Order: sequence, then structure tokens, then C-alpha cells
Amino acid sequence: MIPKVLLIEDDPAIVENLSAFLKEEGFLVTSADGQKKALELIEADQPQLILLDVTLAEGNGYSTCTAIKMDYDIPIIFLTALGDEFSVVTGLDMGADDYISKPFRPRELVSRMRSVLRRAGKAGGIIQAGGLKVDIEKGVVTRGGEEIYLSALEYRLFLVFLSHRGKILTRGQLLEEIWDIAGEYVNDNTLTVYIKRLREKIELDAQNPEIIRTVRGLGYRMDV
Repeated sequence: MIPKVLLIEDDPAIVENLSAFLKEEGFLVTSADGQKKALELIEADQPQLILLDVTLAEGNGYSTCTAIKMDYDIPIIFLTALGDEFSVVTGLDMGADDYISKPFRPRELVSRMRSVLRRAGKAGGIIQAGGLKVDIEKGVVTRGGEEIYLSALEYRLFLVFLSHRGKILTRGQLLEEIWDIAGEYVNDNTLTVYIKRLREKIELDAQNPEIIRTVRGLGYRMDV
């Protein structure tokens, strides 16, 4: 299972940049700017990990953490510019699983996230799909022991299909998932190109795909 992460942060720039980075690292990311929206998303989507800023426009991270822990057993990592000992102790006493101060190194954050997921028994691990093996932690796709080299956007597109196996994904849904990590807007024609490239790399016969199938008039579906 690909780890779903909920980022609770009210700074749009941090949300945009951190979400893009985490998606490239193999996480599925949704975001909320306050407690009310966060609780709605948790109920609807059941994330495996929460990244929670202490200072929010609506309420604060401590009260949000308490509200989450009352009903859900989801690990929480606090993100904050407050690095003093009192803030750290308060966060951990509220039930947080880890605490990292801003500014942080993104790869250090990812390492801490994966450590928390492993402790909670919710790490992504290895996924099998249509003769392919996907190591979520390393971001590596192999077939028969041979690595298949995917670009960042191809890998992200593949992860989107993996996380929605058996479901039809419209072109609009796919565009919404991948455009923000491409460095520029991904249009409909570009999506067609990337699906073609991905099939050429992961399918045994790209002309007759068995992993990512076209559902005419609706979109695409991964059944394996």
C-alpha cells in the first residue's frame, strides 16, 4: 500500500512545495489548512501519517493533535518553527510520534516519516503488480530483478494507478494528480505522451497493454 499522508499546514507555499516533493518520494499527499477540514479528510480518506504544523490559521496544532488522537490511531509528526524544549515536550505529550523544526532538510523529513511508519506498522514496503515489483521506500521498479528506469513524473503516474487499482481513473483525475510535480502545467496531450511512455516501459507488449488498460470513453484502469 502506498502511504497516504495528510499535511495540515496553512502556508500555501509550504503546502505546494512539500506536497510536490513528497509525491516524488512515493507518497500520496492531501492537505488541509485547519482542524475542521483536517478531520473531514481523515474520516473520508484514512491517511497512514499526518504532518501537522503547530501554528494554524484555525486553532493550533496541539488542539488538532488532541482531536485526532481521540478517535484515530494515526501517527503524527509535528512541523514547526518553534524549536524550544517546551514546544517539543508539549507536542510529544499530546501524542505526537515525532517532532521536526523548520527549516528542515526535506530528505531528513522523509527519513523520519518512514521511520515513524515502520514503527507504526504502516510502511509501504514492496508492492507486486503485473510481474513488476515496486519498492516504495527506495522508489525503484523492477521486473525479473532488472530495474525499470522511470522519470519522476512517470513514476508518480504509476503510483497513482497503483493506489487506485481496479478503479477507473478519468484523464481529469490523472491530470489533477500529476501536473504539480512536472515543473509546468501538464495538458491533455502531454498526459497521452506520458501514458504511452509508461506503457512502453512497464508493459510486455505496449500495443496490447495488460497493466494499464484503456476504458473507452471513461479513462484508464489498472487491474493487476
